[in-house]
Amino acid sequence: MAESYRLTATEALKLIKSNELTVQDYARSLLSRIESRDETVKAWAYLNEDLVLEEARKLDEIPPDQRGPLHGVAIGVKDVIYTKDMPTEHNSPLYIKSQVPVDAASVAILRAAGALIFGKTTTTEFASTVVGPPTCNPHDPTRTPGGSSSGSGAAVGDFQVPIALGTQTGGSTIRPGSFNGVYALKPTWGAISREGQKIYSVILDTLGIYGRSVEDLEILAEVLGVKDDVVSGFEGVSGAKFGVVKGPVWKKAGSGTIAAMDKAKTLLESHGAIVEEVELPAEFDNMPDWHAKIMAGDGRVAFLSEYRVDKTRIHESLVGHVEGVKGYSRAEELAAFDGVAMLRPRIDEIAGRYAAILTPSVPDEAPVGIESTGSAAFNGMWTALHVPVINIPGFKGENAMPVGLSLVAPRYHDQHLLNVSKAVGAIFEKEGGWKSSL
Repeated sequence: MAESYRLTATEALKLIKSNELTVQDYARSLLSRIESRDETVKAWAYLNEDLVLEEARKLDEIPPDQRGPLHGVAIGVKDVIYTKDMPTEHNSPLYIKSQVPVDAASVAILRAAGALIFGKTTTTEFASTVVGPPTCNPHDPTRTPGGSSSGSGAAVGDFQVPIALGTQTGGSTIRPGSFNGVYALKPTWGAISREGQKIYSVILDTLGIYGRSVEDLEILAEVLGVKDDVVSGFEGVSGAKFGVVKGPVWKKAGSGTIAAMDKAKTLLESHGAIVEEVELPAEFDNMPDWHAKIMAGDGRVAFLSEYRVDKTRIHESLVGHVEGVKGYSRAEELAAFDGVAMLRPRIDEIAGRYAAILTPSVPDEAPVGIESTGSAAFNGMWTALHVPVINIPGFKGENAMPVGLSLVAPRYHDQHLLNVSKAVGAIFEKEGGWKSSL
């Protein structure tokens, strides 16, 4: 199957299960795609073709009745997440060829489910700066794929793997999802184990998932243990209520995002939804400042070890965190921690009035240049509030590059949000105006 690299994970699973596709043939197709595109996209920090094919061979030898729910599905892993058979370098000169002989919890779970861990995807330094790795946007190599999960978003967007793991502290899952035109889930904080990955902020860091369909996100989320207390009662877009939140940084929205928000509202209403503008209470205007202070406070601790080893070999922004160059006092950090904590149940109550909240994913389409990974201005608030967020592709900017929008639900309503996203995604992808040309 020369074109099997284009399969979603769900499609690949079906063919492998029916013996119409071997894991080895599937892996070879993906490797061929990577070989043809790697010089342009550069999504991989580590990829060992021999290891991939050997693991694929072992998976093919497993009897059908012993195969897991992700048998043979190829998954890219962001290079801040430990993999026992591959280096984890954090895009840092301090960790060149560093290899920890254990899997992160997420990777161990995926392997046990039969996934084919394909390789390590590129990231910014410690997933903590906006300085881009060499990765380019597959839809226009002159533009950034976003960060810090640069390689994960680009690899999925370019059909190099159907699924990849990322992380998010600010906007490092949702932003690459939008820039690369794929679905991206940042689950409820704490819904998926972060054991075995470099932590920037214990209060903010969340594992993220990329896929080209919501069904793929659902399969992965289920394997990783994401579960709601109550089964969603969502029955479709018609008659459902959606809240539109532009948020405290709406002034940063460019023409692509403004047009996408307007069109999304029109599309939802044309399919029978009730769409309301939601003005968040004034306290939410503090969220950008509070998020920044939490990142600075946690960064002071997170990078102290690397700072003490050799501060000349880490980025100046990380040195700045350790040295407290922004001058935030402990009292200011505590005020940020407490302020955000008080708003979490409030956003749960507000979001709970709707099937989902519709909000921007990014200021606009991916900016030109790969030196910077772009702005996470629209993401930090939702990350700090610990709510689940999904980027839905389907719209485009002035340069025909993808622009996604986010759906948000209350905490631990991830399965509900996935249900809603399937219905909304089908509309946005069909009628939003953007189609991948890859």
